[in-house]
Amino acid sequence: MTFRIAPSLLSANFAKLGEEVDHVVASGADWIHFDVMDNHYVPNLTIGPLVCEAIRPCTTAPIDVHLMVKPVDRIVPDFAKAGANIITFHPEASEHIDRTLGLIRDSGCQAGLVFNPATPLNWMDHVMDKLDVVLVMSVNPGFGGQSFIPGTLDKLREARAKIDAYTARSGRQILLEVDGGVKVDNIAAIARAGADTFVAGSAVFGAGLDTDPHRYDSVMARLRGALADV
Repeated sequence: MTFRIAPSLLSANFAKLGEEVDHVVASGADWIHFDVMDNHYVPNLTIGPLVCEAIRPCTTAPIDVHLMVKPVDRIVPDFAKAGANIITFHPEASEHIDRTLGLIRDSGCQAGLVFNPATPLNWMDHVMDKLDVVLVMSVNPGFGGQSFIPGTLDKLREARAKIDAYTARSGRQILLEVDGGVKVDNIAAIARAGADTFVAGSAVFGAGLDTDPHRYDSVMARLRGALADV
């Protein structure tokens, strides 16, 4: 299994966002995770397509846009145009999940569903053919720096079983991403539960001195080292 680490910009220094992207990618990040919150679907307000467009020239790494907004369809084309590669959304935020997934793919991006801790996985059962990513939240969305919810491991195992059964039938691969409280000391257990893509915010961007361009090297190496033992 190939593992991907996607540092979340929610925990980055927004005054130096371009530099943060440069440094974290140089330290080995595979994706850049981009959290979009609207103060309606979740109780926080973050960043929009203009910021995505501004960081797009900073890296060739895929930009993984997680939409925590409602309604969702209106904003999808804006993020696709701004340079997003992957766009995921919450099923509760869409009036027609199949149509929203189709809109994302028609806009030239990979598409995915996001499942809150209390959201059942059966939303994915009838749209597997349009899914490129399944994102399981291991915290309740809205704020960075929260602790990993242990029950997420069982949910990841359930999601992995669904994905593997679908892959066996279709030959299509679907990535299984996890977001919330991922750290060096739990990433191996999360991987063993079935995740292959890991969003890490404060664990990465909270490391080292702000003046050190290599400040993320150590934590990224430790995350990779923990995954190497899986």
